[in-house]
Amino acid sequence: MKRNGKARLGDMLVQLGHLLQENLGQALDQQRHTGERLGKVLVEKKFVTEMQVAQALASQLNLPFVDLRHYHLHPDLCRRLSEYQSRRLRALVLADREGVLLVGMLDPSDLLLYDELKRVLRCEISQAVIAESQFFETLDRVYRRTDEISGLAQELSEDLGDSTLVDLNALDGTVSLESAPVVKLLQTIFDDAMRIRASDVHIEPMERELRIRFRIDGVLHLQTEADPNIAAALVLRLKLMSGLDISEKRLPQDGRFNMKVREQVVDVRVSSMPTQFGESVVLRLLNRSVTFLTLDRLGMPAAMLKEFRKIIHRSEGMVLVTGPTGSGKTTTLYAALAEINSIEQKILTVEDPVEYRLHGVNQVQVNEKIDLTFARVLRSVLRQDPDVILVGEMRDPETAQIGLRAAITGHLVFSTLHTRDAAGTLARLVDMGVPRYMVASSVQVLLAQRLLRLVCESCSTQHVPGDIEAEWLAEVGVTAAEWHQLRHGRGCSYCNQTGYSGRQAVYEMLVMNRELIDLAAHHDSTRFIQAARDHLQGKTLLDDALARMRAGLTTVAEVMRITNQVDD
Repeated sequence: MKRNGKARLGDMLVQLGHLLQENLGQALDQQRHTGERLGKVLVEKKFVTEMQVAQALASQLNLPFVDLRHYHLHPDLCRRLSEYQSRRLRALVLADREGVLLVGMLDPSDLLLYDELKRVLRCEISQAVIAESQFFETLDRVYRRTDEISGLAQELSEDLGDSTLVDLNALDGTVSLESAPVVKLLQTIFDDAMRIRASDVHIEPMERELRIRFRIDGVLHLQTEADPNIAAALVLRLKLMSGLDISEKRLPQDGRFNMKVREQVVDVRVSSMPTQFGESVVLRLLNRSVTFLTLDRLGMPAAMLKEFRKIIHRSEGMVLVTGPTGSGKTTTLYAALAEINSIEQKILTVEDPVEYRLHGVNQVQVNEKIDLTFARVLRSVLRQDPDVILVGEMRDPETAQIGLRAAITGHLVFSTLHTRDAAGTLARLVDMGVPRYMVASSVQVLLAQRLLRLVCESCSTQHVPGDIEAEWLAEVGVTAAEWHQLRHGRGCSYCNQTGYSGRQAVYEMLVMNRELIDLAAHHDSTRFIQAARDHLQGKTLLDDALARMRAGLTTVAEVMRITNQVDD
């Protein structure tokens, strides 16, 4: 191994212009007291980025730096090291170059790890430097537990035999559940779901198989198919965990439980539904450790963000965010709350469930089982002298009227509503039975949004549209001259072969002015909708989505998918 011993890591970062000399001195003082690695100290103090440290380490050791976000991995090759070995040795096999394995390491200067890698892999290796966060993210994607889930499902099927009856004594918590195949299977399913950032797990009994699917970035993906005889055991165990009635199989039930997965506390919402071949269960996973985004990181266009910031600093009125389930409405509202959260303001939220914890905010979780409804909580909330109120959802006319009345009487109210676009939101409130004058005098802004999947950076490539895509692009004003800007993902291990990684919101925002207020208060909804669409000309959800497509952030197919949701 070649080593360049002339420059230490800190000096290298200074030479590259990434670090100030005085900051290096501070970090070295801390390192002498704590014994931590210098790179870790520098990153924790935010003097440099993790990527800058990795690149400087590569320069210091005269080794290549590999950016795993843009590196096409071969999972079978990576598995030359087991997951345990990869995590312990902090290394990942990247390529096979005629019998010499290229191995990415977090610290190639550790000679003991280098020697052990050679012993484990039993061949010559060459080293590269990789960044720590990218390393752990990649491990979660490469070492999926699909095969293990299938194996555990088979083991459970063999234990149950041909019978669809479940032994309650084996699942009532009085025996060693940790050793039960059904518990092992559920633990593995949850672990795999968390690795790939799944938001929901669908357990669906079919006639000939039990289908388990994960929703990733808003789209369902098949995880595995198993023997349908194990469905009853899985459903029973989930019902026990969530406190549901295990004897009731004819009616839908809802419950929740908390669990710890991969050192993270996860809230799991459980919904069971009787179907033709058994009970279908959907699990919504809410990771408590995931921090919400700030307004600056939502991806809102600059002009829109500036206007939205002005509105949320007002002392009264209603801010309504609209869109289908799973479109990021709560994330946007919490970003707004975090912006205005201060010691001078009392903020109260009424939600089902409480998805984020925000310091300094009083949060109430609705509980329908004890009649703690949105409307009932809101009637009490107004006696708590709040300045700002967040209502998780306008579910019924009573909740809508209480929220709007609060907005009229000196409170700033945030809430959500399920509508197709901003223009149709007021009509939806009127249809719910809310008086027109109340809607017109309280609503300040209508913000509609959707979530677009982003092209995976590691496998992004230029895209040539097909005939259907080309025809649609022409209809929405994208010329053939702009086709060179179009991208799509080929699919790689980093994105689980989907071509997409992560999502970003697209928006349209309708700010109420005198004309719109007058139309909302005194005329039929048709005239208001037409005026609203005139005001949104060039600033619709579709326009925002096309801008992301032209920037190479998303694909033609993804924009078409979103368009089908918002166009009549």
